[in-house]
Amino acid sequence: MSASLYEKTLAAEAAHRADIVVLTAENRAHIRSLPELLGDRFVDVGIAEQTLVGAAAGLALRGRTPVVHALAPFLTMRAFEFIRTDVGLPGLPVKFVGFIPGLLSEANGPTHQALEDVALMRTIPGMTVLCPADEQETSEALVAALRSPGPCYLRYNPRPARVPHHEPFLIGRAEVLRRGSDVALVAYGPLVAEAYEAALLLAAEGISARVLDLRTVNPIDERALLAAAQETRLLVTVEDHFARGGLRSALAELLVERRIAADVLTIAFEERWFRPLHLGALLEAEGLTPEAIASRARSRLAHRTEPGRTASSREATASSH
Repeated sequence: MSASLYEKTLAAEAAHRADIVVLTAENRAHIRSLPELLGDRFVDVGIAEQTLVGAAAGLALRGRTPVVHALAPFLTMRAFEFIRTDVGLPGLPVKFVGFIPGLLSEANGPTHQALEDVALMRTIPGMTVLCPADEQETSEALVAALRSPGPCYLRYNPRPARVPHHEPFLIGRAEVLRRGSDVALVAYGPLVAEAYEAALLLAAEGISARVLDLRTVNPIDERALLAAAQETRLLVTVEDHFARGGLRSALAELLVERRIAADVLTIAFEERWFRPLHLGALLEAEGLTPEAIASRARSRLAHRTEPGRTASSREATASSH
């Protein structure tokens, strides 16, 4: 099996930076070639995520830059106290990489579904939270994280790119994939592609659709979000995460702080996990296909209240069944 773009990028960075140490909790699927390449700079602690984070913190205190790999639900929940206290409190440059976050856990059951990882990580002061849209952005996000002086959490996403281009990855900067004035679709991670294709469907009907790839959730691109809120009639947030604590919450916090009213349609998971299915079937079952996203945005626009008033901002769920 050939090395992934992520694996090649990490190997290249480690080749010219002796401070980089790669650690894993028996999660080698996307870094299989690195043990041979890195020798004693590759550490597998076994299925022990708390030990993994503690070891990474110790290495960081000795001048290393640890890149830590584990399944997203176990890394961010089982080891949360260790991330918060051992890494977050002193602001150590540990880079956490969460494997199979959100919908990418596919056929695994609810114990393996990280639908609260963004909420947890963005509450840690100084923690950068990166949610790339595809394998290209994942590779670029890794490089950005390695150049960042503080702790980072990266949602690993190996899916091929389905958008025509990407601007250079900058922490705290959203990418505007399409410009539009009727509706703004704001997404991160693997659902960016679905949001982009939904915008194309809306545009074919004469609905002007903007698309924001919000690749950094913390720090968030306030300028891009505020512009979308003020320049379009409807904001649609799309995320493979619980509605509470993720993008919907981050956007609501920003709008309240700036005293801006906006019509917001949330497409996320409302207090429930998803049924284990392979990704294509999962998107269909949960109403997360481009067609379903476009349909909900179209319906919301059609039922907006009169000018000067907004509909409720609390229409949530990835599916309402």
